[in-house]
Amino acid sequence: MTLLDDEVWSRKLFGDGWKDATRGQPVVEPATGARLGTVGLATAGEVTTAAARAAEAQRAWAATPPQARAAVLRRAGELFTEHAAEIEDWLVREAGSVRAKAGSEVALARGECFECAALPTHPHGEVLASEDPRWSFARRRPAGVVSVIAPFNFPLLLGLRSVAPALALGNAVLLKPDPRTAVSGGVVIARVFEEAGLPPGVLHLLPGDGTVGEAVVEAPEVRVVSFTGSTPVGRVIGERAGRLLKRAHLELGGNNALVVLPGADVGKAASAGAFGSYLHQGQICMTTGRHLVHESLLEEYTAALAAKARALPVGDPAREDVALGPVIDRRQLERVHAIVTGSVAAGATLAAGGEIVGAGYRATVLTDVRTDMPAWHEEIFGPVAPVMGFSTLEEAARIVNDCEYGLSVGILGDVGTAMRLADRIDSGKVHINEQTVGDEPHAPFGGVKASGTGSRFGGAAANIEAFTETQWLTVRPDIADYPF
Repeated sequence: MTLLDDEVWSRKLFGDGWKDATRGQPVVEPATGARLGTVGLATAGEVTTAAARAAEAQRAWAATPPQARAAVLRRAGELFTEHAAEIEDWLVREAGSVRAKAGSEVALARGECFECAALPTHPHGEVLASEDPRWSFARRRPAGVVSVIAPFNFPLLLGLRSVAPALALGNAVLLKPDPRTAVSGGVVIARVFEEAGLPPGVLHLLPGDGTVGEAVVEAPEVRVVSFTGSTPVGRVIGERAGRLLKRAHLELGGNNALVVLPGADVGKAASAGAFGSYLHQGQICMTTGRHLVHESLLEEYTAALAAKARALPVGDPAREDVALGPVIDRRQLERVHAIVTGSVAAGATLAAGGEIVGAGYRATVLTDVRTDMPAWHEEIFGPVAPVMGFSTLEEAARIVNDCEYGLSVGILGDVGTAMRLADRIDSGKVHINEQTVGDEPHAPFGGVKASGTGSRFGGAAANIEAFTETQWLTVRPDIADYPF
């Protein structure tokens, strides 16, 4: 039996093993529309049942010795190695990933598990000074039940980066993947942890629509909500969590700038810009959405970027060697095209692309762009690279910051100049001499402004802060004397 044999998961939900769901939804290949299987869909009532069971199972899991929890995480990492080819195939067919992106995502998932295997034995508190004759401690304890709501674009990694640390730190998890990628973003995670020896009831897989999303936020047993997705949905989740006095960790959208400084190597800069804008069809929160190029290099850079865009083949990554696969669905594909055509109608020039190809979109370059055009100020989530010039460092900083988002910025060129610019930029991440897309399991990840609530993922400090609560604990050698 393979890890993802559909006899195990078809039309089923996971919690105490796999059980039949009351509803199902076809798993559709975006490149062809072919049906790949049927995933089980949860109801709000099933979320209620799962949350109660998770709260019960969580106490025993939190009491499990640290090395036993660590062993489950290590085994999960090994399973991602052993079943890499099978998981990659699902990422290619269900999520529309090109093969290299799928391989990278599985490798990052493996690294996430190995990194999180160190969390159970990481220091979980500190010794405090006290005015009284006692020991005083601040210790971190599991939050309890954590809801993880994950998106379609990097479905495996962006679910696992919350699931793995939450489990490692002794929490139970309700996982709601995007229904469009419920296998690679849900079934894979459930099967890996099932095979790794996670006790029943600790992890629940609950794919579904918005009503299921509301239920995993509002279930009274849930203390932390970890959401990755669009800013509008993140605002709604943040409001609901605030009303219910729950913590919400929100990793949201981005409209990330790549700044090309005077004197930069144009060929290398255009290569970096193309990778940043076109990787996974631009469907990444860190995608390079704005190319800001010094006026001395603007014409040369635009020509080089357009040449690269025209050379990138678009097609079905499961059957062809292509650079760009399908956009996730027809609605998003038409939205991308509408942003491009709307910007051209407003005066932008199409230097490359601007064309729907089957289920995909050609790598696109737009010039003569103004800041009020949709291609510049909106998060496109498609393979579109708007290019604009600047003359001074002050102007570059102003244009970069004149954006509702603040997730990632890349700066290419002289390091000293880049450092001075970096100090003026409001962004969760700044990469000098790299493009805007980058992630490592041990590095803090998050954004500012409309990009979210800061770095709530990555590394021991961020993960412990995200998925535990602080408890003050004091100890005296004898019962204290009181005046009453």
